[in-house]
Amino acid sequence: MSQLPQGRASVPIPKDAAAIILLRHNTDPTNPEVFWVKRSTRLAFLGGFYAFPGGGREADDDEVKVENCGDQERAAMISCAARELFEETGALLARGSETLTAGQRASLLDDLESKRMSWPELLRHYALGLDGRDFTFVGRWLTPPFAPRRFDTWFFLVDCPRKQEPRVSGDAELESGEWIRARDAYAKWERREVLAVPPVLHALKTLSQGLTQDLVERFLSIPEARREPTRRIEFQPNYICFPVRTPTKPPATHTNCYLIYSSKELLIIDPGSPYEDEQQALAGCIDDLIAEGRAVSEIMLTHVHPDHIAGVSALTDHLRQKHSVTVPVAAHRLTGESLKGQVQVDRFIEDEELITLEGTPEIILRALHTPGHARGHLCFHDEQGGGLITGDNVVGFGSVLIDPPEGKMREYLDSLARMRALRNLSVLFGGHGPAVANPYQKLDEYISHRLERETNILDAVRRGATAPEEIVARVYTDVSPKAHAMAERAVLAHLEKLEADGLVLQTPKGEFTPARV
Repeated sequence: MSQLPQGRASVPIPKDAAAIILLRHNTDPTNPEVFWVKRSTRLAFLGGFYAFPGGGREADDDEVKVENCGDQERAAMISCAARELFEETGALLARGSETLTAGQRASLLDDLESKRMSWPELLRHYALGLDGRDFTFVGRWLTPPFAPRRFDTWFFLVDCPRKQEPRVSGDAELESGEWIRARDAYAKWERREVLAVPPVLHALKTLSQGLTQDLVERFLSIPEARREPTRRIEFQPNYICFPVRTPTKPPATHTNCYLIYSSKELLIIDPGSPYEDEQQALAGCIDDLIAEGRAVSEIMLTHVHPDHIAGVSALTDHLRQKHSVTVPVAAHRLTGESLKGQVQVDRFIEDEELITLEGTPEIILRALHTPGHARGHLCFHDEQGGGLITGDNVVGFGSVLIDPPEGKMREYLDSLARMRALRNLSVLFGGHGPAVANPYQKLDEYISHRLERETNILDAVRRGATAPEEIVARVYTDVSPKAHAMAERAVLAHLEKLEADGLVLQTPKGEFTPARV
């Protein structure tokens, strides 16, 4: 994220998972009710997002016999889906469960959660069985490769058993759950009231068209529902996140290019991949948006680092050759000066400048100069919609490296505070990883984490540590030794701030000592 390392980080291998799209019994077939859950905002991955009940495959899932299902892998995933739904909502999708009272089901759930019984043992002991005919397969989706945790998720459409009411206890993983008509749920997303990942949005949109005979066909009509990797991710209407593979700092493997569009205009932010295949994939998505009648207004850069700007020239060449348009590149003045000879920056963006996309809806972004990670770093705030393009100031996973001399810790903390003070902040669109649905909480975590590190670093100096590597060994005990080199750069940034604050001194030998009070 800060510098361009050699080689490519490995993309996480997807783990098997299953999810249940639960329909209310005897629901309105023209606009069915579906049960969805809100993930806890405390979760590091997709916290605050709306989803369907589900989770990862466990070894015990393979031991459950599923009647009328001849495929062993599908049977294991049906077992996984049924177990996860039971654990998360108390709804038991097993033949024979109709004879159990609500209290008995609660007792069974306690047996499972306390590990007094395994999932296969529980089903056998209570003479319960799974039947493949109760589970309609409606897709298999892969988590995009930009995510730190990836899943190969099977989705099953299921009718909720009679006399059972799913409930979410509000534990550490799920905050709430509710029945909602599919059309109403999708409308909430269109109004930017909720965040959801592509398979959930696809399911809601499909169900909102009714439970027709071609329902399964409509579910499977797009390649992403058949394990084709998702490239175009619309976490919020009019904001497309298009992750492109870049040689960035681990654990990231991709940098997010954002395509913000109205009915007339398209704005591109951070086309960062140096790889031709990724550049072509991005250009193809942009071509599709242009074909719908939009004009590319500008390419904007959040900051100078190579994993955010490496694809700019290739994209401007493509737009010139295919569409006969010259698209200007805009960035902060400090970014433009640093990129001389690499990327031609045609226009400088000023702090507090308003960038308007005409059309429907009209989108107005306010540019914010937020240095710290980089001198010319910019964020872009949609004051009406609540979105904030954060670049590398806040990312969807991992931490942000503040690397001197480009990085300045005091400036970074001031920038975080400025972002935290923004009104109507509903989602953060970071330069790496998924969107963040709990923006104020995330910014508070970032600020408190940095201040805690600073306190511990100062304490280490007062206890006799004089060099960054010594301080890392004492303070960064929660960090892998492989990351210690980067941690030393972050420590140096903290030490520079502490020196400016008059709390430490740097000796002529380059050692750091406590300042005399």
